[in-house]
Amino acid sequence: MLRQINSRAVLRAVRERSPARVADLMQATGLSRPAVTRAVAELRDAGLVADVDETAQVSMGRPAQWIRFRAEAGYVVGVDVGSHKVVAMVADLAGTVVASRQMATGERLLQSVRDTIAEALAKADLTGEDVWAIVVGTPGIVEESSGEVLLAPGIPGLAHLPVLDELRTITPSPVLIENDINLAVLGERWCGAAVGSDSLVFVHWGVRIGAGIIIDGKPYRGANGAAGEIGFVDVFSGLDGPDPAPLLGARAANAVSEKGAFEHAVGAQTIADLAHAAEALAPSPDAVAAVFAAATEGDPAALEVVDRIAARFARGLAALLLILDPREVIIGGGLSRAGETLLAAIDRHLRPRILTSPRLVLSDLGSDAVALGAVRRALDHAEQRLP
Repeated sequence: MLRQINSRAVLRAVRERSPARVADLMQATGLSRPAVTRAVAELRDAGLVADVDETAQVSMGRPAQWIRFRAEAGYVVGVDVGSHKVVAMVADLAGTVVASRQMATGERLLQSVRDTIAEALAKADLTGEDVWAIVVGTPGIVEESSGEVLLAPGIPGLAHLPVLDELRTITPSPVLIENDINLAVLGERWCGAAVGSDSLVFVHWGVRIGAGIIIDGKPYRGANGAAGEIGFVDVFSGLDGPDPAPLLGARAANAVSEKGAFEHAVGAQTIADLAHAAEALAPSPDAVAAVFAAATEGDPAALEVVDRIAARFARGLAALLLILDPREVIIGGGLSRAGETLLAAIDRHLRPRILTSPRLVLSDLGSDAVALGAVRRALDHAEQRLP
């Protein structure tokens, strides 16, 4: 057991410093030279480290021995399954993405996922045998123990499909399924807007709304995997003034049964409807982008729509922040493209509603957040195969 502990410590040090000298590994791990040398030999036999050609010379004596981590010893796949597209990223054991593929979601959803993964692997000149883990991100509630998608409002046909059974035919290695926003927050913490944060909320804001939560450095999923489903929070009913639904007519009111109250109040379609109702913009294929562009240019009607939707969003977000008290809040999803115009309006309405001052920022990863979070989750799982 002690040798395994030493090997893991040395491997971690090599991964973080590659290439590194034995002396560097001794300093990083606190181990003796014989212990480090023995661990390096075991890791070399396992194919996880390799010697580097003589890259450093000393003034006297033999050249220093340099060791590198063999990131190419294995690969992981992170997948983002959306209502309209599937994205697959292939990364080596250092987390470097070596290939990616995006495909439109077809009528046969699982086949679309399989095809996207297969094409990404082929692009990297790899097969399923080279894969150490696959992690798939999907909207909705996922039962962690079984990996079954219990509820997927964004993709109704996905619930209860044999996703794991289908994807396990690709590789003999583990396949896991996770809520997409739970993965997005991992991505932002790994290589995005909040690297290393131990107290973080990521809010995906688009047609649908959900939150990923990090508490004490660990993802929080809740007892049933439903933590962070803030799209279904109702902070409007019973307040003075009209509820959001009547503002948008019967079409939107009927959609409440499919979307949560908060999604209905501040979702992308609602923004477009409010903009048209206020005559803030002419009909446009991308009405949401148009209204924020107009607001950036100082259009009064567009600014009023942005302020109104920001006030609604701040009201729902405040309820979450008062409970969790995170250090940082990241806003991602399609609405994050609105930029500082929207962020400033949210901040103005949010501050009077909360007791603390979390850092409020936009996502650095954009549409890649879920797939990169899936890569991070797959790397964490793959580490179980390491000595």
